[in-house]
Amino acid sequence: MDDIVKQALKKWPNVPHCYAWLALDARGDWYMRDDRVQAAGPFPQVKGSRILHEKLREFIHRNYAADGAGCWFFQNGPQRVYVELEAAPFVWRLERSGAAVSASSHTGQAAQVHSAWVDEHGRLFLAADIGLGIVHTLDMELASDAVEAGQWNPVEIGFSELPGRFNYRLSPAALQMSAAE
Repeated sequence: MDDIVKQALKKWPNVPHCYAWLALDARGDWYMRDDRVQAAGPFPQVKGSRILHEKLREFIHRNYAADGAGCWFFQNGPQRVYVELEAAPFVWRLERSGAAVSASSHTGQAAQVHSAWVDEHGRLFLAADIGLGIVHTLDMELASDAVEAGQWNPVEIGFSELPGRFNYRLSPAALQMSAAE
């Protein structure tokens, strides 16, 4: 977390959390979801405005974390902005390293893969030391090389089972709304 963010948290510790305004799709793209977009429908059916500003994306990446309930957020100064997830907290980009295939997250963190999972839609998820992520669609050829080489042995799992098994929430906003009722 950036030092400026830590300082803002100390200075303003009681800023209310923000829900449903930021989302991460299955390709690692961030989306802003204002009131109009939220009223038009849930994420990912209605995505919002894709964040293209490189420095803003880098700031989000450096300040992206999860709370104890498995809700992922971006700490924006003193305000915690919870993230709606299309598939998983991370999106893996793959790279060949000699005979092996390595993974790094959409936030730029290297990851050590522990297990591989495939859902009913044929999407490949990797569980790693930093969390669960979905393999980017552009990297499926490298992923298939890793599977064929025996580096990863995917286990079938229903998509709806992944959040519980790997302790993350697709929609912190839905959790917050149900807690408020």
